[in-house]
Amino acid sequence: MKLNYRVVLLIIATVIGLVFSIPSFTQSSEGKKITLGLDLQGGLHMLLGVKTDEAVNSQMKSIASALKHYGEHNDILLDAISAQENKVTFDLIDADDATAIDTYLKTIEGTVVHASAGKYTISMTPEAIEKLKVRAVDQAIETIRNRLDQFGLAEPTVARQGIDKILVELPGIKTPQEEQRARELISRAAKLELMAVDEDRSMRVNEMDEAEAASYGDKILDDALQPQLKHLVNEIPILDGTMLTDAHVGYDQNNRPVINFSLNSAGAQIFGDFTGKSVGKRLAIVLDGKVYSAPVINERIGGGSGQISGNYTVAEANDLAIALRSGALLAPIYMMEKRSVGPSLGADSIKASLIAFATGAALVVLFMVAYYGYAGVIATTAMIINIVLIIAVMAMFGATLTLPGMAGIVLTVGMAVDGNVIINERIRELLREGAKVRKAIEGGYDNAFSTLVDANLTTLIAAVALYMYGTGPIKGFAVTLAVGILVSMFTAILGTHGIFSALIEHIEKSGKMNRWFGIRLERKE
Repeated sequence: MKLNYRVVLLIIATVIGLVFSIPSFTQSSEGKKITLGLDLQGGLHMLLGVKTDEAVNSQMKSIASALKHYGEHNDILLDAISAQENKVTFDLIDADDATAIDTYLKTIEGTVVHASAGKYTISMTPEAIEKLKVRAVDQAIETIRNRLDQFGLAEPTVARQGIDKILVELPGIKTPQEEQRARELISRAAKLELMAVDEDRSMRVNEMDEAEAASYGDKILDDALQPQLKHLVNEIPILDGTMLTDAHVGYDQNNRPVINFSLNSAGAQIFGDFTGKSVGKRLAIVLDGKVYSAPVINERIGGGSGQISGNYTVAEANDLAIALRSGALLAPIYMMEKRSVGPSLGADSIKASLIAFATGAALVVLFMVAYYGYAGVIATTAMIINIVLIIAVMAMFGATLTLPGMAGIVLTVGMAVDGNVIINERIRELLREGAKVRKAIEGGYDNAFSTLVDANLTTLIAAVALYMYGTGPIKGFAVTLAVGILVSMFTAILGTHGIFSALIEHIEKSGKMNRWFGIRLERKE
């Protein structure tokens, strides 16, 4: 046997493939392994709806908050600022400020402004509302994905379904506690607001109803730690979580977990301005509509940082910090469908797939050896190396193996020998035409090359399209198919060619084409 560069490359690839595929085969704790998808290891399947109409309300509150800060910063007197029923209304006290306020309102894109006798109404255009609803779903997908990534879940699936629905699949969620924690992390709005307490009327908060509070431009919120305690705060927040740049877990003087947050420069400016002129008053830190603390402002607070305290465990504080860092949801989400996939179902799927794989592989091996002789053995060797390399490549890149992905591997078993069938047939044709063995082998590979490249290239294009436009298991199938195509081309075109080249002298000496290629040549008289 004479070594050549093709055989050397095949040996190197095989060794690398074994090294990287063994952890997946043995399921050892060390080394990179293939991640099993939801359908193979079990987990949580959820279909979430997005209340896109709420995004419009949230946007109008943001506009009102920015308008209020603009008026205070430029000494423009604005009264009765309110954000209700998808519009912002306010009164301009001094008509001399009309030019300045009109100029500012023109900078707010996607809005329509009506002004009459100092009374202003701001609403969004229908086009802007539609864009905002689409953005709310896109933002929810991105936010959920970021939260799950920071949560540490491997290969979660987060994808749009229809117009305003989101599919979430979480492989590896096995216990009710893990499921509950993941659900809370995903569905939490994480809407942080800093709101001024209405000091003039707060003593009467327990006697007020929502309508009376709204007549003063206020709203009543529950205390997060003492539900019986009510807070009366201004309806328009001082600022919200869109200006938050960081949130992390810390500990207070009693060693209890708290969440420290930081604001961007614009938020820090607003925060500093408000605290500077509100010394002696209270500032409510509101998260998802509940007041977590309402400390008295003792002095101007610069630097744009704050703290959220509560009776958190370390895990709860960490999840809240993740939710805050990932950003608040523009619109609330709600559960439309929830389904737990048990690991036993995945184990059954794996068992059935392995049976199909073993059966298919055995039949292919029997056919190849019976029909092509030693050439069939070489093709079978290439097929085994092909499977090892597929597992290794997927493990190296941390790909997820789903049930369709296993079908893709089983399919690859056939594709792996398909190239060798074409090559062997070309060699047999040349041998029947009287070519020498060496010339027949080289001619067989040359003639089959363009056919193999064309066939595999078109399949590869289809796999790329599946990956680009598919979701979840479809992507898993596309990945295994694409990796299988590339690896099978390597083993069929380069690997088996190298083996034949290494054995060519032995084949020529034996002269037994029936054993080597499964063909009987008639002797010429």
